Amino acid sequence: MAMSRLPAPDITSRPVLASFDTYAGAQKCVDTLSDQKFTVQNVAIVGVDLRTVETVLGRLSWGRAAASGLASGAWFGVLIGLFVSFFANSTTSTGSLILLGLLYGAAFGIVFGLVSYGLTGGRRDFTSRQALLANRYDVLCTADSIGEARRMLGLSGWPPAQQASTAQAPTDARPPVFPGVPPTPPGDQPTSPGVPPTPPAHPAPGNAPVPPGTDQR
Repeated sequence: MAMSRLPAPDITSRPVLASFDTYAGAQKCVDTLSDQKFTVQNVAIVGVDLRTVETVLGRLSWGRAAASGLASGAWFGVLIGLFVSFFANSTTSTGSLILLGLLYGAAFGIVFGLVSYGLTGGRRDFTSRQALLANRYDVLCTADSIGEARRMLGLSGWPPAQQASTAQAPTDARPPVFPGVPPTPPGDQPTSPGVPPTPPAHPAPGNAPVPPGTDQR
């Protein structure tokens, strides 16, 4: 019976430990945790809002294409000549093999560079360098280890402040009800035994409300 594979856990669902504008900052954060013997397997670096940045280095012409092919082919030819010299007999000079590799590699590189440039048809007459960048880099950590990681990094605000053990009294609290005493209606002032209730306030003379339609003159 074939066993089905369990889906891999989603790393991006982990809580964010810290965010950085550059990858070097995120790398330094993980390196600091590693130096303090933290379990770095619980950490991941995630780039957010990825974008491709292409830097134009200069114009590309037939001469530049040939020179670029010559340099790359020469290096490749030197490596091939050095590798062949390890298996050559003692009568063959190592230097001659490296020189032959340099010449053949340079020739092959020139041809390859010119052919590659000719195949573009003039649609890309420039050289460039591409890089993959992100708007920010989030350092994620598992929920069971993020507290320890934040303490090692000296980040404030962890653990969160504990809530007060005593709850606030509700604003709509009603007076207590005693056995044998009828409850006080809402809006009435409770009285104590032997103390007369406070009479309701009456408007001062001259400030009594005037019924509608009455002439105040």
